[in-house]
Amino acid sequence: MRVAVTGANSAIGQAILGMSGDADDIFFVAAVRSERAANQLPFLSDKGCIAHVSYSDSGSLSAAFEGVDAIIHLPGVLFERPGSTYETVNVETTRAVIEVAREQGVRKLVLVSSVGAKEGSSNRYYHTKGQAEELVRNSGLHHTILRVPLLLGSGTEGSAALRRYLDRSVIWLVGGGRHLDQPLDVQDVAQVVCRACHQKAILNCTLELAGSQAVPYRKILERAAELAGCRIRIISLPMGLVRALLAVRQRLARTGFSTDILDVITADTDLDSNSVASELGIELTSMDEMIKNSLEE
Repeated sequence: MRVAVTGANSAIGQAILGMSGDADDIFFVAAVRSERAANQLPFLSDKGCIAHVSYSDSGSLSAAFEGVDAIIHLPGVLFERPGSTYETVNVETTRAVIEVAREQGVRKLVLVSSVGAKEGSSNRYYHTKGQAEELVRNSGLHHTILRVPLLLGSGTEGSAALRRYLDRSVIWLVGGGRHLDQPLDVQDVAQVVCRACHQKAILNCTLELAGSQAVPYRKILERAAELAGCRIRIISLPMGLVRALLAVRQRLARTGFSTDILDVITADTDLDSNSVASELGIELTSMDEMIKNSLEE
């Protein structure tokens, strides 16, 4: 089976390319936008190749998708930058992928989205994630949409944040970190999307998958500190004050930390993921194992 992976240099992309077991019968086409991104990829040996693409160049996408059975599309940006907005990354890349996938007769499209995605949301991140989902549902392609929460494990932003926090003895968290998080290991995501690539598996549906345990984010930090053998003190930042300061900042700068990001990182996540995982035939990574994987990187 030949599977193209867009955003292959992302944490999820690299986890997919490093898969064994469920991916033994898959030849990967790792689609990236730059040589720098290509240099971040794991060694593919004879299980894959690299394709350089531009989402504004349908020819490059056509070359990458030629002969593929499925596409795993991994649009992802939380912090916007000039030329890399939620609209361009989440919506426009998905539209470009769908158009070329149709032309190439691709059998299956797997989109990794976000828990909280909703086209009508007032939050631009969630809104554009929802727009991308709707494009996929209306594409006429067989598809699977997988919504995921905060990810932990190798290469994830969640892991990098954990390590940064543990470099300090005093940690300031918005709302004291009392919002519920249900982190998911990036390897669990890779396992699910590889299974979803098979045409008849998990067909034309939207799945929400999170980790096995929902706990306040501060508890994750406290457990990480315990496992790392360090002591931390958490101090609460008032949500209202942070929101007001960000609103002022947004009037001065269009990119960077925003109230949209604040809402995303402090949203409560509490899903019944164990039953979903059981239906998918996977065993979710435990919280302690995820934290250990994150700290060992």
